[in-house]
Parts: sequence; C-alpha cells; structure tokens
Amino acid sequence: MNKKGLDDAVDSMLEMFIFETNQNLEQLEQITIQSEKNGAFSGEEINDIFRIMHTIKGSSAMMEALEVTALAHAIEDIFFYVREKKPEKLDCSTLTDLVLNAADFIKTEIDKMEAGEKADAVAADLIEATRTFLLQLKQINGEQPDKITLPAKPKPIQEPIEEPPKKPTSYIELDEPVNVFQARITYKDNCEMENIRAYTLINNVKGIVGELHYLPDNILEDDESANIIRKDGFKVCFTTSKEYDEVSALLNRTIFLKELELEQLTDVTECSYWPKKEVLPKKVLPEKMIHKVEDREISHPSMISVNVTKLDILMDLVGELVISEAMVTENPDLQGLDLDNFYKAARQLKKISNELQDGVMSIRMVPLSGTFQKMNRIVRDMSKKLHKQAELVLVGEETEVDKNVIEHISDPLMHLIRNSLDHGIELPEERERLGKNPVGKITLEANNAGNEVIINIVDDGQGLNKEKILKKARENQLLYKNESDFTDKEIYSFIFAPGLSTNEKVTEFSGRGVGMDVVMKNINAVGGNIVVNSEPGKGSMITLKIPLTLAIITGMTIKVGHSRYTIPIMSIRESFKPSLDNILVDPNGNEMIMVRGKCYSIVRLHQIYKIAGAVTNFADGIMIMVETEKTTIGLFADQLIGQQQIVVKPIPAYIKNISKTQGITGCTLLGDGSISLILDAMGIVNRF
Repeated sequence: MNKKGLDDAVDSMLEMFIFETNQNLEQLEQITIQSEKNGAFSGEEINDIFRIMHTIKGSSAMMEALEVTALAHAIEDIFFYVREKKPEKLDCSTLTDLVLNAADFIKTEIDKMEAGEKADAVAADLIEATRTFLLQLKQINGEQPDKITLPAKPKPIQEPIEEPPKKPTSYIELDEPVNVFQARITYKDNCEMENIRAYTLINNVKGIVGELHYLPDNILEDDESANIIRKDGFKVCFTTSKEYDEVSALLNRTIFLKELELEQLTDVTECSYWPKKEVLPKKVLPEKMIHKVEDREISHPSMISVNVTKLDILMDLVGELVISEAMVTENPDLQGLDLDNFYKAARQLKKISNELQDGVMSIRMVPLSGTFQKMNRIVRDMSKKLHKQAELVLVGEETEVDKNVIEHISDPLMHLIRNSLDHGIELPEERERLGKNPVGKITLEANNAGNEVIINIVDDGQGLNKEKILKKARENQLLYKNESDFTDKEIYSFIFAPGLSTNEKVTEFSGRGVGMDVVMKNINAVGGNIVVNSEPGKGSMITLKIPLTLAIITGMTIKVGHSRYTIPIMSIRESFKPSLDNILVDPNGNEMIMVRGKCYSIVRLHQIYKIAGAVTNFADGIMIMVETEKTTIGLFADQLIGQQQIVVKPIPAYIKNISKTQGITGCTLLGDGSISLILDAMGIVNRF
C-alpha cells in the first residue's frame, strides 16, 4: 500500500473509531444513570458496561490513545470483579461518579482527535481513584489485603500504525500445555471496512496468543482484502495457553460479529494456511468443537451509515427539483393555452417529486431520544451540586425531526432544563414545608403537530416571579408600552432578553443574564418560537414550536406592490379582509386593529420596506395575523397569491453587509423565476 492509501486507511479507521466510541459513550451514560436511579447495577447492565469499556480499550489502543486505553482498562477491571465476584456491598453512587468522570475524559480526548489534535491529556488521577475504589471494594467484601493485587497499566503498542507488520506474530511464555485454535469470523452485512475490523481483532487477541497466522494476510496493505473477508470471512489460527471457553468469550465480543466458527485442533498441521515447519506434539482431544453464532439481528432491518454531507447534497438536489418543477408547470408562457395532456403529466410529475421529497426527508429524520437522554446527566449533576432532588420524565422521545434541527435545539434544551432546576425546583426541605413531594419533577415532552414539533419543558417548582421580571425589564429599559398593558405571557417572555436575570446571586449555573437569550437565538434560527406559561407556587411550562425541517417548508406567498414575499404557514394565525370599523389610531399615529375584542398593532409592509405602488387603503388589501412568542401583529399586504412548498435559501452575505435585513430570514425562487423574500415574524416585531 502506498503512503496515500495508508493515510486514507488511517483516516477511515479514525472516523469509524470516533463514531463508534461516541455511540458507546452515549450508551454508557444512559446505562450508568439508569442504574444509579435503580440503586443497583443489574447483571445485564454490568455486562454491557464491561463490553463497552473493553471495546473502547481495544479500539483506543489501536489508535494509540494510550491514556484512554489505561482508563478504560481500569474501569473494565472494576466491572470484571463485580461480574465475577458479585460483591454484596457496592457503593453505586461513587461507582457512577467514577464511570461518568471517565466517560467525560474519554469524550474530551475523542473531541480532540476529531479536531485533528493529539489526545494528550493525562488520566493518572482518574486511574488512581478507580484503582483505589477497586481496592476498597475488595476489602469491604472480605478479601485479605495480601491477596489484593492492583491491575497493571496496559503496555503501549509497539508497532506504529503507519507501518503495520505484514504478518503480526507475537510470542508469550506458555506455562501450560499449548492449545491450537482455528476461527472463521464473518462480519455483519454493510458494516464496511472489514479489513480494518480484522486488524482490530488481531490487536485484541495479541495478549493471549503464542504464534498467530491469518488469511487474508495483507489486511492493511491491500484494500481488496475487505472484499475477500466479506465473501469468505476472516480466518485466524493461533496457539495459546487459554481454554476453549475463554477464547470463545473473547472472539464473541468482536464488534459487528455476524457469525463465529471456532474449532480446536489437535495440532497446527490441520490448518491449511499454517506455514510448513516444525510441528507441535499432538494432543488427544475430544471431538472437534465448533461453535457457531447466528446473526442476532436477522429479524431487524439492515442498517447503513451515510455521511450527513451526502444527505445534504441529496436534499439540495431535491430542492432544485421542486423549484424546476414549479418553473415548468407555472411558466407564464402557458397562460391561456389548452394543454390538458401537459397538465395531466405535470400532476404526475408533482406526485412523484412530492414522494421523492418525503422519502429524502424521512432519511434525514432522527428521533429526539438521543438529545432527550443527554438531559438525564444534566439533571443528575446539577441536583448533586445544588443539593436538590429532582427526577426527569421523558415523553415522546421517539418523535423525529430533521438532523439539522436537532443540532440547533440541543443547547436550548440544556439551558431550559438547567433553568427549571436552578430557578424552579425548590430545596427538599422547602418543598416539604409547602406540602410538595421533596423530589421535584421536570417533564420533557415532544409530539408532532402537522409540519412542526411541539416540545414542552414542565416543572412543578415555584413558578416565575412576574413582579421581579417586570422590575428587571424596567431597569433594563425593555418596556415598549405601559406596564398595565402587558399580558402575563408578554412579561414572562422578558426572561429571554439578553442580560436579564432575576437571580440575586451569581452561581455556577445562573445569575449572569446569559443563557436564555441563547435559547431564543437558536430557536429563532430554525424558524421556531417559544411560549412561556407559569403559575406561582405550582410551576412553569415553556413550549417550543419547531419546524420539522429547515430545507423545504410550506409558505404563503403575498404581493406588496410589485414585490412578493413569503410567510411560513406555521407563523400565520389567520388572514382576512379588514373592516375600517375595526381600525384604531392612537394619539401617536400608531395603527391597530380589533379582532374578537382584542387589539393588535398593524405593520404596513410597504412602509417598512419602502415599496412603491402598493395598496394603501385597508379596504383594498389583506390583513395577515402572524404570531410570535412575544405578541401577535397584523401584516398589511396587497393580496394573497397562494400556498406552496418553498425551498429556503440563505440571504447572500454581500446583501447582509449593505442592507438591513432584520425581519427577513431567507429567500426562495418562485415558479416564474422571480425571487421572493421569506419574512421572519419575530424579526419584524423587533424591527417594528
């Protein structure tokens, strides 16, 4: 293999290592936190954690992240002892802390490697704490100190990964009779990079083998070896002092294992690819033992991992297809022509393109479960530091949204959960005094509502203090009308203003007036909005309304003069022809409209965007009521053109640099080739 090929192989190995390790760490965190809630580690959970740490230990050693290897090995030793000895006395809380601290360390090192940096942090303190815990665990469960031996740190791998040996051969001193084993490993379909996985397996067994040979014998030098393994399996033959059960247990822990055929031989001559040389003495064995592991996921659908960049490209192409279809079917040159066959074909094209769009969208959809589960860690850690008791209840975590949306809402959810626990949930003694359960409850709930997802964060704490929020808003000069005119929801929405905090003391978690404004910024970035409800002494509920996807949305196109704008359907509450009887004007000249007994401000789009030739008489135009988390306003336009699927394009940077674009979130291309700006209701409210 030339240097470029080797570099590509190493890059592929690193990418797979990062992906699999991050998945393992997420699973590790969920299992550990659930075990702590249950007050004990079940046998299955112990096995899962042992398997995860063993996997991380082996793969990190292969990637030469030796501090990660040593730490994973130390945690693995604890769970090996717990699994084998089943100690009666086990401090689950301390063990949980050790595991989560180790997971944090490993995650930090993985992030460094992903950024192209060297994983160079030292885990000595964590390893020492882990070894001390194991020592104490053995002591309190009755083992004599002189029988206690601390596990040794794993030795670094000697062979550099850039120059792997053609036939890795390692020798150990065999104090027991030599056993000979032959194995054939088959990997799961579509797992990819079978040759790299075979190399990982070789590294995992090095510590127990005497002499080792395998086919194909050029797993890193020749990329074709992956196809050979895919077709014929990976064949390994080695000598060892270990017995059949130990060898079987080790090989069965192979990642993406589909099938294992393991056979104990009487001597190496029975192996067809063992080099011809001196023969070991024959052993008398029982009948040949063959252990076969059937595919454990045969009833599940096949899975394949795809780079998100490829999905983004596919989504962009589908967007271009939607635009092109509109440009063909809505071409002005077709007006007035009798084209029945054309429109019949156009309807079929639209049906197919809609199905294609839905299919691509479904591929990009991922469940919220991964994001929701991460909140368990935040609640656990904060509860300990704040000396509070709280439980997190997850509802509707199987709800799916676009992957890009998930990336935007992870931080907002974290801030909102932290805020509920810090500001909302009271101390246990205070809750008992109020007649509440000393354990506070935070509910994180998601459900689908048409083209958007509704996420509620509900707590049973003390609720928001309306007077305090109003006082801070007054001090920060945020009031834009008379205090008596503000509704409760409008007052509560001030908590998202930059620099506003009702905490008197600055703590690790709050008091600086930052965080909640980040929530608002991120949610606005995906075209969503936030509504806050609260009842003093009972708790609070923050509702996030988020679009399912960012790429293609349903919008209402409107006309203002010779210009056209598009408003996302999810922002529109209603539209109607305004009656002059319902129009009011205050002494300052501000126009308002009465709708079912409530008064709303009016924004004339032709005025704020300086459009000539627009309708100015209310009776001749259309009023579109749009709502945000702050308020509802009426947008006055000339007419509605129609509802359609639009492809969201960002505003070019050079336009942002020369023009004030507040109130405009993007642009789209209409069927006749003209450009329509996409209006942002929240931006218009702020600008107005």
